[in-house]
Amino acid sequence: MQTIIHSVSTASEVIQQAVAPVFLLMGVSTLLGVLTSRLGRVVDRFRSLNEKCDSPIAQAENVACVNYKRELQILANRGEWVHWAITLCTVSLLLVAIVIGVLFLGAALSLNLTWMIPPIFIIAMFSLIAGLGCFLREIYLSKHTFAFSK
Repeated sequence: MQTIIHSVSTASEVIQQAVAPVFLLMGVSTLLGVLTSRLGRVVDRFRSLNEKCDSPIAQAENVACVNYKRELQILANRGEWVHWAITLCTVSLLLVAIVIGVLFLGAALSLNLTWMIPPIFIIAMFSLIAGLGCFLREIYLSKHTFAFSK
């Protein structure tokens, strides 16, 4: 009975330690939803402009096609930045999930794996910061698309 109580309290402590990373998982997952939505919009706009530029009417109106091509370049650049933001945020999610797994694995096997948690978590945070930086860059580039949309 004493072993069961000890293991329950150990599990309770591990769950308490894992709560913050789980909330982080939820927040970054929401961010990934926003990023994938933005990427979808960029791809849709890119396809739409590609079709317009390839149409016979746009070929006749050379000025419109030049503007389309400039916007296509910006959209391609935006797509690249969103892609990197998604990749880096996903890496961050994977690393946070590994932290949670290490917490439970260490408790389940009675191993001292606490030395692994800080470096993994620090790398996860750097990955998240880099992903957010890419997201900010994409937002900055999206502002320049407004000039072509008029």
